[in-house]
Amino acid sequence: METFQFLGFGIDAWITIVTVLGVFAILMATKLRTDLVFLGAIGLLFVTGVLDAKEAFSGFSSTTVVVVGVMSVVVAGLTHTGVLHWIIKHVLGRPKDYKRALLRLMAPVAVLSPLLNTVTVVSVFVGVVKMWAKKLKMMPSRLLIPIAFASNMGGVCLILVIPQNLVVSGFYESNTGHAMGLFAPAIPGLFGLMAGMLTTIALRRLLPERKAPETAFESAGAYTVELLVPSDNPHIARSVGELGLNNVVGGSLIELRHFDDYRIMSPVPEGEPLMGGDRLVYAGQIEDLLDLKKKYGLVSADHHVFHYSEVSTARQLRTAYITFGSSLINTKIGDGTFERDNNLTLVAVARKGKRIEQAPRDVVLQAGDTLLLECPPHMKIDTTALGQQLQFFDSTDVPNIGRHTLLSTAIVTVMVALTVFGVMPLLQSAFIAAGVMLICRCCSPKQAMEAIDWSLLAIIAGSIVLGLAIQKTGIADWISQGILSISGSNPLSVLIAISLAAAIITEFLSITTVAALIAPIMYSAAIQLGYEPLPFLIALIMAANSSFVTPVGSAVNMLVYGPGGYRFGDFIRIGLPVKLAFLIVSILMVIIIYPLTPL
Repeated sequence: METFQFLGFGIDAWITIVTVLGVFAILMATKLRTDLVFLGAIGLLFVTGVLDAKEAFSGFSSTTVVVVGVMSVVVAGLTHTGVLHWIIKHVLGRPKDYKRALLRLMAPVAVLSPLLNTVTVVSVFVGVVKMWAKKLKMMPSRLLIPIAFASNMGGVCLILVIPQNLVVSGFYESNTGHAMGLFAPAIPGLFGLMAGMLTTIALRRLLPERKAPETAFESAGAYTVELLVPSDNPHIARSVGELGLNNVVGGSLIELRHFDDYRIMSPVPEGEPLMGGDRLVYAGQIEDLLDLKKKYGLVSADHHVFHYSEVSTARQLRTAYITFGSSLINTKIGDGTFERDNNLTLVAVARKGKRIEQAPRDVVLQAGDTLLLECPPHMKIDTTALGQQLQFFDSTDVPNIGRHTLLSTAIVTVMVALTVFGVMPLLQSAFIAAGVMLICRCCSPKQAMEAIDWSLLAIIAGSIVLGLAIQKTGIADWISQGILSISGSNPLSVLIAISLAAAIITEFLSITTVAALIAPIMYSAAIQLGYEPLPFLIALIMAANSSFVTPVGSAVNMLVYGPGGYRFGDFIRIGLPVKLAFLIVSILMVIIIYPLTPL
């Protein structure tokens, strides 16, 4: 096995190549959970002997993974004490025009993202922007893409909580023995941020004006509603015509499905009797159609209801959209147990504001579809299980702003100061900050544990292990040699070539994965050229974070895709010029601030 060679690679290298390509293919072509794909890749590399036990599971004990997990607790303390909401309340205000609105919105997002994590910041701002847009009398779609862009660009400026930055920093430290400072990418990142923001503002006419998806439930004829007849309904055996169910205020009956699944499409005969377990499918205005529940004793339910009292009247309506990668895509809610598993009921479905002429539970769902759901009054909407399927538009969690707000801010300030002034490494100061957050009750132990994204930690660990396999088996050296043969021995050409490759790949794969897989290649190229690898890796941070052209590569792009009612091409039109401006300026500043120096 050890003497096997094909095209210059040994068996271990070929296993690694197949594994990495397999991971890419599975992530792009299937809906399998990303963390499971990476765990499977780790298992394959270990079982085949490419990596030993220490190497295969080194990702889970890496400083990067531990820092991301601990910093999640610190960020939970900040969010649950209302720091974000306080900043939003005092910063946004009421700008005079659209240009100033963009500036006032993007600036705080860019500042907060490297401190609190891009996903956390954008998640909070999405709800705020929707309300703010109404005050400014503009569509949210004109504001949501800019906050996603500002978050990604601002995130490059600090190595603190952003996973991909920590991955590259950790790789540099493990290979050189020197830590990459917290503010190492700050100056190039800030210049890139300014270039990206100015480009976004200058080309603001390219930002689309899309109807917000949830407004589809406010306009007549944009949705369908399915209502169930309980077995104890007093109107059983009476006809549709007698009850006046065919044409009601705000809508019309488009389908009657009897309890035995026999369907009668519109027009439903006036003499058709109503029976327990029947389902009535209406198209029309949501408020009027839901009034039928009270008037005729109907319910929203995913299973047969024998008594009207079985369904709680305290349940509330929530709107959510189908996320990219959701296992609900290309399925029907009625064919599975999703409703029962999550204690919610599908009431209506809208797609780009247009009516879907069939029962909601029979609709084959697509990414971006907007769902109207009936949920318990205090339903937890940010669980891992739900988060992988749906992104809710609203949140009932409004933190109290008080002394704990100042306390949590002080804790984070001290943590950063301890690290910046070299008193202790980030990992130690983060552990202290997380402990103080819990002791001072800035967040509860339950909130702290829920804040840790275990799936993300598995993905980061898997990405690190794949990067290790690429480096160990010589693939990184081979790729870097190939790039050198094309680009020549000019270090600037090599830096730009690899950065460009990373910038393209990051539009289709997660930013963290790209950073972990390209880091060993970039490092190897720098070493083979005989140059200090620090500027090469900082350039990689810039390139990996430049995910602006598609909604699928960046988590924050996906967060705004549904609420903004966007189409795929909306990101390309505004994202491409922003990406070019950000990359050109930031990488130019990397070269100026960190001159390419021979070892």
